[in-house]
Amino acid sequence: MELIKVHGSMNTFFLYAGDDREDFPQITRQLAHLDGQIDGLLTVSPSERCAAKMRVFNTDGSEASMCGNGLRCVARFVCERDAVDQAVIETLKADLVVQKEPEIDEGVKIYGVEISPVSFKLEELPMVYENHAEWQQKPLPFVDPAIPFTAVAVPNPHLIGIVEPELQRNTRHQEKWAAYFNGENPYFSDGVNLSYVTPITAGIFVRTYERGVGFTNACGTAMTASALVSCLAGLVPFGNVSVYNPGGMVNCTVKPNDGQYELELSGNATYLAAYRFHYGDGLENGELELVKQYEEQPSYEKFIEKISDATSELI
Repeated sequence: MELIKVHGSMNTFFLYAGDDREDFPQITRQLAHLDGQIDGLLTVSPSERCAAKMRVFNTDGSEASMCGNGLRCVARFVCERDAVDQAVIETLKADLVVQKEPEIDEGVKIYGVEISPVSFKLEELPMVYENHAEWQQKPLPFVDPAIPFTAVAVPNPHLIGIVEPELQRNTRHQEKWAAYFNGENPYFSDGVNLSYVTPITAGIFVRTYERGVGFTNACGTAMTASALVSCLAGLVPFGNVSVYNPGGMVNCTVKPNDGQYELELSGNATYLAAYRFHYGDGLENGELELVKQYEEQPSYEKFIEKISDATSELI
């Protein structure tokens, strides 16, 4: 298999373009065994109605409904392949518009992607909590009476908590509850992505424990969901929201529209290297062969240096 190692906000994946008939869960587990830096596998295959179809597999082999950071990387691959600036990508829950955008810094490729659909209905996460149909900006007393939580699907399931800087820096609390919610528990039968959000001068800072992955440098749908929740909570105004994370920064656009919300995620889509992957019937049998090293990461690291002051106290 020919693979490209890519990242959006240091949320790192292998990208594979080809047919949709491989054993992707097993392949992803092998790749994660060989390269501990990756957060999963992105696949790009033909679509009957769109420019391409994207699937996302976590390092444990589970399939995610969507991945905002991964979609930006797929957007770049498809737009460059087809020599276009805009396309529509089929994902598990929706067909989403993607487009090339101006570079945010020299040498940093930027793509914007639609994030949809949005639902606050607990049954669509799914989440069960007493007899509630929704849960917005209220504490879960058994977790912490001081943290307002919101449950939202975009379409991946997210639980967003707004926390003080001290709890943002000390990740033990978040890790404890994320591990609980992604194991046997009465609330989230399929697990959930747990994000803690802290307002900062430049926007918001988000740290995410991703279902099927663990703590990640960034999660695109989590950053977008966090931007939406922060707007609803009055932490930032509706419109463009700068969202910082351990892997960098993205821009999220949140627009109310007749009781619904239009969401867009914009950020880097960086190529790291190209590989050939020779896989076998077990974790120990796979082999990665480096084919090409791209020279894009130094430009991204320069960009990170420029924004580091905004988050230095929280990372």
